Amino acid sequence: MHAVKTYDVIIIGAGPAGIFTALELADKGFKILMVEKGQDIRERIATSLNKKALPKDKMRNVVCGWGGAGAFSDGKLTLTTEYGGNLDDYMSKADLMDKIRYVDDVYCRFGGAGRKVYGDENKECIRDIKRKAAAADLRFIPARIRHLGTDVNAQILTNMRDFLEGKVDIMADTAVDHIVEEKGEIKGVLIGGQFYACRYLVSAPGREGSEWFVHEVEKMGLKLTSNAVDIGVRVEMPAEVLETITDVVYESKLIYFSKSFDDRIRTFCMNPYGFVVEENNDGLLTVNGHSYAHKKSENTNFAILVSKKFTEPFHEPIKYGKYIANLANILGGGVIVQRLGDFLDGRRSTPERIQRGLVRPTMPNATPGDLSLVLPYRHMQDIKEMLEALDAVAPGANSRHTLLYGVEAKFYSNRLELSHVLETKIPNFFAIGDGAGITRGLVQASAAGVTVGQEILRREEK
Repeated sequence: MHAVKTYDVIIIGAGPAGIFTALELADKGFKILMVEKGQDIRERIATSLNKKALPKDKMRNVVCGWGGAGAFSDGKLTLTTEYGGNLDDYMSKADLMDKIRYVDDVYCRFGGAGRKVYGDENKECIRDIKRKAAAADLRFIPARIRHLGTDVNAQILTNMRDFLEGKVDIMADTAVDHIVEEKGEIKGVLIGGQFYACRYLVSAPGREGSEWFVHEVEKMGLKLTSNAVDIGVRVEMPAEVLETITDVVYESKLIYFSKSFDDRIRTFCMNPYGFVVEENNDGLLTVNGHSYAHKKSENTNFAILVSKKFTEPFHEPIKYGKYIANLANILGGGVIVQRLGDFLDGRRSTPERIQRGLVRPTMPNATPGDLSLVLPYRHMQDIKEMLEALDAVAPGANSRHTLLYGVEAKFYSNRLELSHVLETKIPNFFAIGDGAGITRGLVQASAAGVTVGQEILRREEK
């Protein structure tokens, strides 16, 4: 097969994993190609601001393009090994922590240095929460987080793109059709019917490209394992109930193993500001598109997620999660809301019962209904036990007036069998980021890119 161009390294995907691979290799004498099926960063920003952009273009722009699905997030850099992926399955926690510090330094160098790090304060209060949690069979994990904010996050991605200009060939709005492998050797990629050859291939397609990636590697005969499926509910209660936690730590999670099934259950995104929150550079909060001063909502919401890892012959965790979520859409026309008391009594919530409750729902479009018609019994029992345990740390969490919104689901890609440097069984073919099923956050995806970039450098130096 004749190559239209030959590179040392081809990187599929320009999310944080792909970008940090390129940053490691730039200026080192490599010929590098990055291929991204979404828009370049400036075009992405223009599309996001264009009120006349077509809905399909706006939807695509959320998950595709330079910076990946997190480009328009509020840019939380989680500076701990306990969040954001499974890289500690491939390296020690000490090595991972070194990479996290390194990644943080890079983000600071490109524009994040002035952004505040949360989580280093209130150590005595944190110790007290940990003690109460342990007494209730809960593990409390506070996080150190550098909060970039949406605007700064986008500027950092723009600065990284500008740094790579002229050092790396970048093809945006371009999808890779196929990965080319022959007799156990990686050869390159097909783009628009043309062959681009390479010595090293780094696949970082993001979650949006995960299904394509799975199809490609299955053709090569590479082994995949299913990640856990996280399914649960979003919980809403008066902000005062969780002030003992939310006033002490910027972000945290609690982990519990259910007595009934020994399932792993965790909290996610504990948020005292209501639904859909971002912070801009003026110190204002954007809640559902409206800006406010730094002021808490009367309610706090967070997710409770049950992690279930299936064995053979199950191999479609994303399809399973979407199926459960679709049941809520069928029954409620979207999100279903139910009072915890009704949930425990086995009856549906009605608009009248919601109205009589002490917690005013901040998602008014949710349909009062019955989550037992959607969630498997096992998940319902796990959620019930989790709220009982949480009540020991934050009295009132298990109130009958607490609201449950369903379904909350987290989808993770199937995971390839990889080496400690994230290399597949095919030499010089690396798989990283959310699309490879090993990360699910900015920092660990970036750290995966650093790992691969440094490994390629090491091999070339040898």
